[in-house]
Amino acid sequence: MRLLYITLFILLLFNNRSVQALTYNEPWHEQVVKNADFFVLAKVISSDPDKGLTANIIRSLDGSNLSGIITINNFYQLDICSSSGGHGPEFHFEKTDTCYFFLKKNAAGVYSIATPTSGFAPVANKNVRATYRHSYHQASVPQSVYEPTMTAIFRKYHGQDFDTAYINDFIKKSLALAPAKIDEEGMSTFFLQHVALETMFHLGLTSNYALVLPFLHDTSNFHAQLSAARALTGINTPESKQQLLAMLNDKATGDFPKTVAVWTLASYNPKDLKKDLEKLLKRASKEETGFGGNFMDPRICTSVPTVKEALTKLTAQL
Repeated sequence: MRLLYITLFILLLFNNRSVQALTYNEPWHEQVVKNADFFVLAKVISSDPDKGLTANIIRSLDGSNLSGIITINNFYQLDICSSSGGHGPEFHFEKTDTCYFFLKKNAAGVYSIATPTSGFAPVANKNVRATYRHSYHQASVPQSVYEPTMTAIFRKYHGQDFDTAYINDFIKKSLALAPAKIDEEGMSTFFLQHVALETMFHLGLTSNYALVLPFLHDTSNFHAQLSAARALTGINTPESKQQLLAMLNDKATGDFPKTVAVWTLASYNPKDLKKDLEKLLKRASKEETGFGGNFMDPRICTSVPTVKEALTKLTAQL
């Protein structure tokens, strides 16, 4: 198995023209879903890098019953940092691609996806190249898991009912297993655990707290820690606060998961922790953190605050 796959996440490829011409700040997946109007599975009929694509909807998953052939010709969440050479954003699809699309109706009366690299999830051999956190961090997920979990996420963000029985059963089964290693043998389990933790975050679930803790403190895998810190967002309890503080005090934990842990604490408005957080701030890391990636990637200006910056902002609000 290729190294890129073994390290979990699949970076999308771009031609030189688009890479050199445009950079943008890529949104996190929750922003993509919240700002979409529709969630559908569709097959691409035709595609042009500059003009967009047409696709035939296979099924609608958002309750709207959107159907038929649609045109996608713009982007609804494209925050451009730089451009050059007169080239705008491009669509990178092939005829006969099958994808799940997050769509927004645009001013022209047709549809937009979020950015050239987000707002869609390709399907191949009943597996989905799925985003649950950010397009920099994608997972290969069975379609039989992707569709019900992502449908639940979409419906939650849009105030609709979803299949709670399936979601609860999936999360319990996935997180009852020990945190999987990122190797060829453990990869499929790792992806499912990633989905379970991120689904907890998106749905704001308050159960299965104990099952999250082994992932929160698995310092051998920053992806698991990052997702676990997000998963605790809906669990604002004294115990959860202490677990996040312990993570922030753990020297073996990387800066990116620590920044996310600060964001989770911020969602609690933890005035009772102000002194603890001020102590952490005094020795907090100033090192740059984030998604990394190739400098030729158009998403390169997507930024994540340092631990010190995140803590500074939080303590100032308390």
